[in-house]
Amino acid sequence: LELQIHLKHVAWTSSNQALQNMPRVLRDVEALKQEASFLKEQMILVKEDIKKFEQDTVQSMQVLVEIDQVKSRMQLAAEALQEADKWSTLSADIEETFKTQDFAVISSKLTSMQSSLAMLVDTPDYSEKCVHLEALKNRLEALASPQIVATFSSQSVEQAKLFVKVFTEIDRMPQLLAYYYKCHKVHLVGAWQDLCQSELSFNKQLSEFYDTLLSAWHSQLQWSSQVFKNPYEVVTVLLIQTLGAMVPSMPVCLSTAMDRTPQEDKLETLLELYQTTANFGRSLEAAVLPHLGESNPLKVSELVTALFDPYKPYQLQYGHLEESNLLIQISAVPLERGEVIDCVQELSHSVNKLFGLASTAVDRCVKLTDGLGVCGLLKALKALFTKYVSDFSVTLQSIRKKCKLEDAPSAGMFQEDWTAFQNSVRIITTCGELLRQCGAYEQQLSNKILATAGKYLSDSYSPRSLAAIQEASSTDRKASTKNPWQEYNYLLKGNPAEYASLMEMLYNLKEKGTGNSSLLTEPRAALTRLNQQANQLAFDSVFLQIKHQLCLNKGLTADTGCCFADYLSNVMDALGLQPSRTLQQIVTLLKAKPEEYRQTAKALSRRLASTIAAMRNLEY
Repeated sequence: LELQIHLKHVAWTSSNQALQNMPRVLRDVEALKQEASFLKEQMILVKEDIKKFEQDTVQSMQVLVEIDQVKSRMQLAAEALQEADKWSTLSADIEETFKTQDFAVISSKLTSMQSSLAMLVDTPDYSEKCVHLEALKNRLEALASPQIVATFSSQSVEQAKLFVKVFTEIDRMPQLLAYYYKCHKVHLVGAWQDLCQSELSFNKQLSEFYDTLLSAWHSQLQWSSQVFKNPYEVVTVLLIQTLGAMVPSMPVCLSTAMDRTPQEDKLETLLELYQTTANFGRSLEAAVLPHLGESNPLKVSELVTALFDPYKPYQLQYGHLEESNLLIQISAVPLERGEVIDCVQELSHSVNKLFGLASTAVDRCVKLTDGLGVCGLLKALKALFTKYVSDFSVTLQSIRKKCKLEDAPSAGMFQEDWTAFQNSVRIITTCGELLRQCGAYEQQLSNKILATAGKYLSDSYSPRSLAAIQEASSTDRKASTKNPWQEYNYLLKGNPAEYASLMEMLYNLKEKGTGNSSLLTEPRAALTRLNQQANQLAFDSVFLQIKHQLCLNKGLTADTGCCFADYLSNVMDALGLQPSRTLQQIVTLLKAKPEEYRQTAKALSRRLASTIAAMRNLEY
């Protein structure tokens, strides 16, 4: 009870205190409202003051900017007036300066005039001043010309440095280099003309001229390094201009040399000349490559083009040249002789000669075209094998006539002779060797092509349109780190269609492997047909003996057939030869009993079985 009374007392006391404090809280709230209103008014005033200050500041800055612009224009005007006055002074003094013939002083004056002229671009007579200044530069160049020529002729380093400084100051460095090129070019071209008038062969003339150029390269590079900032580019341009100024020119000399060469020697002559040029190119490459970063790649590429482009027309005609050369050489390989045994020996010896010619053709292709002439090479090889197979076939026909395989048998004049059969087997062996060497040669050819021309095939290549191939080739060249000698490609621009065919061939060789190539499909098929003709020759020579036996015995009995088959086997053994499949079938059919003949013949050649059955008077 006391607790309740106490709680009521506390509650009543708290309520009275709260009621007493309420008016004071309300007064404090009202005071805060008034202060907030006052602060708001003050902030508005401050904001207006700031805005007014900014406007005043902008106006002030604009005034300052305008004042600065006026000041700048006044300074420019003052400088222009000074330069105009300086130009007038220099123009007035230049005549006296020229009288001194001091090139350094004259150059300094002209340089000052050039600087003054740069400040007078907006003046009305600016164009006239430019013309006047150029005339003064021309006058200085003409004045210095004799001494420039003398300096470059005597190889005076100090004097050359002076002229380099002078011509650099007056922006006439290309003109100074023109004097340098002309001075040395005249000397080098004169050396070429002297060689052309000598009794030396053209190849020797070319070799000695290249030695002169190489010597000039090294000597001029050493001298130019002391004078010019870019000696490698300077000497490279010197060689480019010299090669272009040769009289008579390289294309004319090559054409004349080829016209004077007999047809059978044209390709070898061209190859000798090209090798001479290539040797010089390799010497230059060895000299330039370590300093390729100091050279101008475009100028080096231009030098390579100037060196090798005279051979481009002949490289593009390589296939025709090679075909003509091979046909002339294979025509000199005799196959036909008076005696059959001599013909057989010539056929046997011709195999190595044939593939020897084919192998040397590949070597020539690599040396002359760096593998780019492969398409022409394959056409030439096709012509070579076609000619050889034709001559071989004609010889086989001649052997048939000499062995009288087409003559009707005569009972009265028969004398057993297996010489024709023996020779036929030897010819079959020759044909087998032809096919074996053809397969080996095709494998070697594929490997050689891929190893030599494979470098032109991009890893990203895939068969597509010609335009895309050219674009890919261009991209590869830009991304390539090869030197300009490796990048030279006469075929890409000379015959884009043939280049596309070459790329497709290389792609197929790379994808399918060189062991599955079809480069010599047609020649291989022709040699296979030749082998069939040789087998037919052997077959007919065997049946020549059978025909004579038939004439003597008025038919071929089972006993006679068995005896003849045994005799034929003995002849083969005596000759040390293994019977072919056809001969084995003949022996089998000759030995077969009449009642078993039909069953035996089922697994054999129907034509052969019919022929033997007719000889044995059997029904089949």
